[in-house]
Amino acid sequence: MVNADPTQPLLRMSNIVKHFPGAKALDGVDLEVLPGEVHCLLGQNGAGKSTLIKVLAGAHQPDSGTIIMDGSTTTIANPVAALTLGIATMYQELDVVDGLSVAENVYLGHELATAGLSQRREAIRRTKEILAQLGHPEIRATREVGTLSAAGKQIVSMARALSHNARIIVMDEPSAVLDSEEVDNLFRVVKGLQERGVAIIYISHRMDEIRRIGNRITVLKDGKTVATNLSVADTPSRELITLMTGRTVEHAIPARGTPPHTDQQPVLSVKDLGLSGVFEDVSFEVRPGEIVGLAGLVGSGRSEILETLYGARRASSGEVRVAGKRLTRGSVPSAVAAGVGLCPEERKSQGLILTEPIYRNITMASFARIASSGFLNEKAEKAAAEAQAKGLDLRPVDVNRAAGTLSGGNQQKLILARWLLHGCKVLLLDEPTRGVDVGARSEIYQLINKLADAGTAVVVVSSEIPEVIGLADRVLVISDGSIVAESDASAITESDVLNLVMEGTAA
Repeated sequence: MVNADPTQPLLRMSNIVKHFPGAKALDGVDLEVLPGEVHCLLGQNGAGKSTLIKVLAGAHQPDSGTIIMDGSTTTIANPVAALTLGIATMYQELDVVDGLSVAENVYLGHELATAGLSQRREAIRRTKEILAQLGHPEIRATREVGTLSAAGKQIVSMARALSHNARIIVMDEPSAVLDSEEVDNLFRVVKGLQERGVAIIYISHRMDEIRRIGNRITVLKDGKTVATNLSVADTPSRELITLMTGRTVEHAIPARGTPPHTDQQPVLSVKDLGLSGVFEDVSFEVRPGEIVGLAGLVGSGRSEILETLYGARRASSGEVRVAGKRLTRGSVPSAVAAGVGLCPEERKSQGLILTEPIYRNITMASFARIASSGFLNEKAEKAAAEAQAKGLDLRPVDVNRAAGTLSGGNQQKLILARWLLHGCKVLLLDEPTRGVDVGARSEIYQLINKLADAGTAVVVVSSEIPEVIGLADRVLVISDGSIVAESDASAITESDVLNLVMEGTAA
């Protein structure tokens, strides 16, 4: 048991302040965590959640404030110090090393050794035990992590946290890459940890998860604590949304203003498209102003279809046409030149150059238009980027900052700004609101609708079926790499989609 008295705080962070150049990320944040509770940390992107957990993890040092563990004031000088205190962090962006085995990842940084000799067999044995505890004994401890799916890598990250015998585990959007069955298993593991007295700091933008797993809530806004120690059971969702945004969000997904141009020729035509071993015989069309949603479980082939349309994967069969022009297989330049843009699922590793400034990330698809005599016009770049950043309420609007300094939601806006500037005919959106707070979600939904109303053909993938149905005009249900059903969004329900993807055949 972590603490014999569950009423006494295991952790108390008081008046935490953290400055970065040009920004005050934390402005007097308070957080109290009890043994064995799931304390949910809510707030919009940019509210300070990521900075706060990095302070707790020892990755950032606070400028002022107090951290108390077990009643004693402490300093968390670095990540090793955090682990020594029993604080383990599972970050939203997967932090596994692809070239190492599962067991090597689980014990990375605290390798098992005797007299200086590695205990590889013991590490493998213990890893197997932890994976079984997590409900995933099928993941081999000797398997190379790079061969696992995103969901598999998340499980490895969880196993690493458990290997430290942590007293507090921070989970930052842990369900983002998990399907519904894996989320159920995650919650089962969390319940088991609670019974042992382990405290969980749980960050999620999904209200249904907060309701299922949380005990108390702390809400951050603009780097400040606006509410803390709220009871999950006694606090309505509408109140939480108002606290996070400073306003009431009436409709998560706004109604479409302009119907799609169904009388016009398709902008995007996909015929018998296939990618060996992943999906086959995928055919559909998207007309100007139409939003088509691809619904299916993780691993169904949804993301791979978008990547193949964009040329990031080379199709093994079929063809893709944009405005009647056939695209070259496996050629991103061909797709971009034809007016195709992609907002990828993994925005940090696939969509952005984190060390480059914001303006360069926005303009990189439009160099040909901005360049003069073969040279980039930096002044024109910055002016174009600033206009997009202000239009999307990118925070902060300093286009000289590195893209990696932005919060997750603002990074997503940054990618959308790139394609807005470029002027897409076809926009492919893979999990456009993953890790994005409720306020920013509403803004992104409005932006997607605005693009469609202007005539852009949009294809959207989301793990959240209500989001697909709410955004789309038509829904294609994907199961095991095939389209098993097509329906107007108004004529299909979440239950219908789940039945289709579970059965793999049309009803």
